[in-house]
This record gives sequence, structure tokens and C-alpha cells, in this order.
Amino acid sequence: MSVQGSRTHPSTARTESRKKRKALIAGSVGNTVEWIDWALYSALAPVFATQFFPPAAPGAGLLATLAVFAVGFVMRPVGGAVIGVFTDRYGRKKGLTLTIVMMAGCAFVIALCPTYEQIGVAAPIVLLLARLVQGFSAGGEFGSSSALLVESATGMRRAFAGSWQQVSAGLGVLIAAVLALVLTSALEPDTMSSWGWRAAFIAGGLLGMVGLWLRIGLDETDSFRTAQEEDRIPRNPLTEVFRKHPRAALRVIGMAAAGVLIYYIWINYMPGYVSAVIGTMTLQTALVANTIALAYFLCLLPFVGIIADRIGRKPVMLTFAVGFLVFAYPAFRLLETGGFWTLFAVEIVGVTLLAGYAGLIATVMAEQFPAEVRTTGIGFPYAIAVAVFGGTAPYATTWLATNGLQDWVWLYVAAAALVGVIVYARMPETRDRVLA
Repeated sequence: MSVQGSRTHPSTARTESRKKRKALIAGSVGNTVEWIDWALYSALAPVFATQFFPPAAPGAGLLATLAVFAVGFVMRPVGGAVIGVFTDRYGRKKGLTLTIVMMAGCAFVIALCPTYEQIGVAAPIVLLLARLVQGFSAGGEFGSSSALLVESATGMRRAFAGSWQQVSAGLGVLIAAVLALVLTSALEPDTMSSWGWRAAFIAGGLLGMVGLWLRIGLDETDSFRTAQEEDRIPRNPLTEVFRKHPRAALRVIGMAAAGVLIYYIWINYMPGYVSAVIGTMTLQTALVANTIALAYFLCLLPFVGIIADRIGRKPVMLTFAVGFLVFAYPAFRLLETGGFWTLFAVEIVGVTLLAGYAGLIATVMAEQFPAEVRTTGIGFPYAIAVAVFGGTAPYATTWLATNGLQDWVWLYVAAAALVGVIVYARMPETRDRVLA
């Protein structure tokens, strides 16, 4: 009786509550900072392209700068595997500390790197190396932060806690876009080109130091400590995933395939699609609708997590996939002739459905694996899905539209949604699964 009483003592409960709240804040804030540093590159690429490549060909310089951005995606599966193994062997705290040090450190490197005129070909090489490290870091961040957030939550609030992984990532992208907008509006083009963009990267690096301070003060999760105490940590968690959990790893790829493809089209590519491909409005007008929809989407995600904690994971994720299976055709038909309000309505309906995926994906993936391989099991397969399906979605959509196959774009989205329906219908319900 005394043991039971000690477990429910108010002071103990308050201590546990503070630990969980601290983990949620450190995981979310650190993840936000990571994605500010990651997204600043694409937001400011047109500004600093001439700084790292020969100024005689600014168009070629921009293409080269964007190519360096794309190369960062190649490193994400590598980071998901290597940092996943490190985090599963040595703890969530150490893994998350490593990722934010690499991301913030490279933000400082980019900010302080001399120009092409000053050091020649060494400038683009430094930029490439920094971006490779940032891609490596981003690949390891998703699995590590997902494991931390979900393991730090109580059983009945895991989806709510896990939803903050995507909230914080999206918030980081949004903050980077706002920071770039403020600087480009406040500074003259010459000033922005000479040092304004460097100030943005320095600010990102300094924010990274704040995230690092939060993560250094973290406590290790109980799930990892239990696995350590029971001597369940394998020498190589990556081979353990493929040897003991191959179906779960394939399920992670399947779960992410539909979500990342539709996410990249709806969140990242839609403004460019309606402005450049369809031509129904300017890019600036499309970006206004997209930004408002993104802000609404981020506010919606925690509530989706609360719903999933009450009714289960499968009904919510199936709503996302079935919804897009039905909505894809009318959405793209409406975009062909509509203006701002049509785009805005399509964006709002789309991100509402998409929240059923984004609000749960970190939690559902974490619930597929035991603690000793959880970060690796999440990070590596998910990074593969992002690189293969998310990274190619804008290109494939543009190729269809520019080759007389614009009517097939909706079918591309619907096919991804159909894959989601099949995977989500067949996956086990994990709401009541014990993570320990």
C-alpha cells in the first residue's frame, strides 16, 4: 500500500509533469530552430547565389545554389540511419544535442564563409559541405525528436505530444520565410546581397544555441533507460531493424509515401503550380493564401492528436487518405478556373485533411518499434520516403503539366492517397500499445 501511495504522491506527480513538459518544450523548440536553419537556405538562395558562384552568370549561380539545396536531401537517409543508430545506442538527449550542434554550426559556417571573389572555388565547396552536414542533421532530427516527444508522453496523450514534431517543423519553415521577408523588405537589394543574408544565418545559428541549451538540460526518457537497464540495446540497431522488424520498416515507408507526396504538393508547391503552371494568379497572391493556410494547419495539428488519442490512429489517418482520394479531382478542376478565394478554399480543405496525416505520423511511426531500435526504425525509412516521394513530387507534377498531361495531376495525388488507404487500413491500431 505504501508503494502504491508513493507512486501517486502529489510531489512525484508534479515532478513527472514538469519533466514531460520540459521534454515537450525542448523537443519542439529545438526542432523549430533546426528547421529555421534548414529553410533559410531555400528562402534566401536567390539573394546569396552570386556570392558563392561566378558573378558573370547569375542564372547559373542560382541553379547551382539550388542544386546544392537538393544535394542536402540525399544526405537525409544517411543521417536517419547514422544518427538513428547513435541515438538508439547512446540516448535521445545525446542524439538531439548532436543534430542541433551540426545544424546551427553550419548556419554559422554559411554566414561567415568568404565569397567566390575572395577565395575562388573553395567558396562553393564550403557551401556544399555545410549543406551536406545540414541534410545529415535533418535526417537524424526527425527520428530523434519523434522518439523523445512520444516516449516523454503518457499513454493517453502520445498523439498530442507527437503532433508537436510537425507543428514545430512547420513553424520553423514559417519563421524562416517571415525572417527572409522582413529582411528583404527592410534592406536595400545591395545591402541584402552584401551582408543582410548573412545576418539571417547568424540569427539562425544563435537561435540554435538556445535550442542547444534547452536540450542539454533534458532528462533521458524512461523508455530508453529501461532498455539500457535490461541490456536490450543492440550493437547495430540498423541491422536489428531489418532483421527483426522488416515489416514495420516497410510500413513506415508506406505510411509516409502518401503523406509526404501530398504535403510537398499542397504546402510547398501549390503557389508555384497555380502561378507558373496554371497561370490563374501571381505568385505573391498565391503565397498569401498558402501562408494563411499553413498557419491554420499548424494550429490544427495538436487538436488532431487529441482526437486520435481518444478514437485511435487508424480512423484519423484513413480520413486523410480517403478524403484526398475523393477531393483530388474536384480540387484540381477548381484551380484551373478559380481565383484567390478558390485557391484559398482548396488549400484550407486540403490542409484540414492533411492534418490527419501530419498530426499523427511521428506517433504512429514511434509506436511501430521497441525503444532499443525506435529512432533508427523511424528515421531511416522515413528519410527514404521523403527523398523518393516528397523530393520528386514538385518535379513530377510540373513534368505532367508541361507535357500536356495536366489532367493527370489530380490522378497522381489520388494514386498516392490510394496507397495511403491500403496501408492505413492494414496497419495495426497502436493507440493502446505499451511503448516500454
